[in-house]
Amino acid sequence: MANEEKPSSVTTDSNPGASKALQTTEDENQKSCWVCFATEADDRLAAWVQPCKCIGTTKWVHQSCLQRWVDEKQRGNISRKVLCPQCKAEYIVVFPSMGTFVALLDTLEEITHKISPFIAGGVLLGSIYWIAITYGAVTVMQVVGHREGLEMMESADPLVLLVLLPTIPVTLISAKMYNWEDSVLLFLRKYCAKIPALAYILPFGNVEGDRGALLTGQSANANPNTNSHLSPTRIFCSALLLPTISTIIGKIFFRSIHNNLHRTILGGLTYITIKGALKIYHKQMLYIRHSSRKILDYTESNLKLYRGVNAPSNADAVSTTRDETEQVI
Repeated sequence: MANEEKPSSVTTDSNPGASKALQTTEDENQKSCWVCFATEADDRLAAWVQPCKCIGTTKWVHQSCLQRWVDEKQRGNISRKVLCPQCKAEYIVVFPSMGTFVALLDTLEEITHKISPFIAGGVLLGSIYWIAITYGAVTVMQVVGHREGLEMMESADPLVLLVLLPTIPVTLISAKMYNWEDSVLLFLRKYCAKIPALAYILPFGNVEGDRGALLTGQSANANPNTNSHLSPTRIFCSALLLPTISTIIGKIFFRSIHNNLHRTILGGLTYITIKGALKIYHKQMLYIRHSSRKILDYTESNLKLYRGVNAPSNADAVSTTRDETEQVI
């Protein structure tokens, strides 16, 4: 493997004046490859090159050794610049001319390499667009009915369908990103305590104590037991499954309504309301649990009760402290 740094060309000599200058000149004239450390006497037929601004013995290198060293640095990218590790001069790499046809192929290869990311991005966006159109069409047929949906889309302008159908999944995902439960939860925390009847029925009154007062001013999601935001995959799945869930709930609980659209809307509102109420209740209970927590004394009885272990003796505690102190030092 090639050396990363050139050996230094510093020489030490006790002879003064002309002898030292003569010795330096002889050292500079002596060719020694800084890659393989071979000298001119080792191989008389080897080609030598001075590729950089280095002086002394480090200015010489075998052409073949330098070619291998450049290949290691470029790693297959022949357009990458390679610098001398010592003087940081850029090597002058010249390729022989291979003719007009090869130059044309090189140009086409470079153009293809540059436009490929844009083509891939266009294909990806186009695929997403047509998937959105398909999902929008399926959602329309699911919400208003299969036959009614087909008739509606057949009678509509194709250009209007190409514009409106992709907006259906976008609208569902955008609406899902708004967390309305937190606003309702903050409202209930603020006003339910003022209504005694609701304060006894629902657990939305202010939590007693200093910690409850502190947490009351925080946001509804300021809870270490819950995520401050939904994951993108959860938002995506919940939004796209909403029409299907709404249709199923509408068929189960609103069979008396013959209009498919009205039945699906009622099913969706029912699902959103029940789910939101459960989430609000769960968040509030976690809020109460977190605000009511206590830190107990480190006693043997508490260790046995909550951890199922025995308390360490004083000698063990001192020994542990000493060991930690020794490690820190």
